[in-house]
Amino acid sequence: MAASRHPARGTPAGGGTIEPRTAPCRRTRAIGTVLGTRQMAKISVVGLRGIPGVMGGVETHCEQIYPRLKALRPNDEFTIIARNGYVPREPFHFAGVRVQGLWHARHKYLESITSTLAGVLYSRLVLRSEIIHFHAIGPALLAPLARLLGARVVVTHHGQDYQRAKWNPMAKAALRFGEICALRSAHALVAVSPSLAEDLKRRYPAHAERIHYIPNGANHGGRGPASPKAVDTVLRRFGLEPKRYILAVGRLVPEKGFHDLIAAYRRSGLDAKLVIVGAADHRDEYADRLKAEADDSVVFTGFLGRDDVQGLLSASGLFVLPSYHEGLPIAALEAINAGAPILLSDIQANKDLGVSPEHYVKVGDVAALTEGLQRGFGHFKAIPKSVAEPFDWDRVSEATNEVYTTVQESGWYGPGLKMVRPLRGTAVTRNR
Repeated sequence: MAASRHPARGTPAGGGTIEPRTAPCRRTRAIGTVLGTRQMAKISVVGLRGIPGVMGGVETHCEQIYPRLKALRPNDEFTIIARNGYVPREPFHFAGVRVQGLWHARHKYLESITSTLAGVLYSRLVLRSEIIHFHAIGPALLAPLARLLGARVVVTHHGQDYQRAKWNPMAKAALRFGEICALRSAHALVAVSPSLAEDLKRRYPAHAERIHYIPNGANHGGRGPASPKAVDTVLRRFGLEPKRYILAVGRLVPEKGFHDLIAAYRRSGLDAKLVIVGAADHRDEYADRLKAEADDSVVFTGFLGRDDVQGLLSASGLFVLPSYHEGLPIAALEAINAGAPILLSDIQANKDLGVSPEHYVKVGDVAALTEGLQRGFGHFKAIPKSVAEPFDWDRVSEATNEVYTTVQESGWYGPGLKMVRPLRGTAVTRNR
């Protein structure tokens, strides 16, 4: 059964409104006023666990862009279809965005697809949403159903999930088919990394014109290090000293490579602690085996809120992400934005961040990772803030808004070659 991940800030009983920590910027609100005369469209979002304060890169992505999109498109209704194991059952509003928790199977392999099925049916048959936005290729298995029900479909491809070690061969085959469904059924597909976008265009040239590169953002924790008070609070909580620990952040799943990091740390002989922030979606043997490594020098914090993570990043001696698979690593972007020195595996998604070669080690090579750690914290300098500037949630949201506008205005053919007319109110001023 999935562990409950209710929002860290709390949700009003029986529904209500929660304000985000990072409000849409003045530029976003100003653009929204330009679009103020457009008639309403209903947009549903499926495939994620929920927002706010729910663990996961997709969840962070959605928590950041949908309040901003609501500001850009004030006449539209946005509904996040969440899983009721992670959010309250009663609907509530977060920064103008409705969050509706629905039933899902409490099973590692069935949770996502059952939640998405319920979400698609609820979106079209109850809400009458014109646009359904799928996040990740697993949920995109149901993109053809959304098309059959008459919806415009947008899919955000967050990474080739069939490369994740946690899935068995049948699940990997289903995820590959989900990618095909996404490419063939979506009116527009968003890839979160440039290498992923180029790979999709190469493999699916007939659909290349509908593939858009829009990255994740980095600035949801604010610009720069956390406040001294926030840093001091979280360090005291876990018995840490500033710049005297290695930090890793992510779910406790094999593709994050934390087993490699622990092995390399043990071999390195460093007089510093290793801190791993994150939890597992479902209890399993891998997560239990990792947590069995905990001792005075290896600290597992479990899932933490954003302020605590920002505080740990700001005071860390080195941030390490030894992952085997990523879409575009939000945790690494957070580290760069917080001013932490970083060491990353050399997978393409990490290379897409564009930092210099000395910040990479060969993926899966424990000896190389050990050598990297033994260089000492002083060897790794903080990444220039200019690297993180393109990864801005306002820009991400504005680009996603452009995709929605394109989907609304397109004259696509739906199932059975029946013409799908543009949605009502298509006189939209584009944000150029």
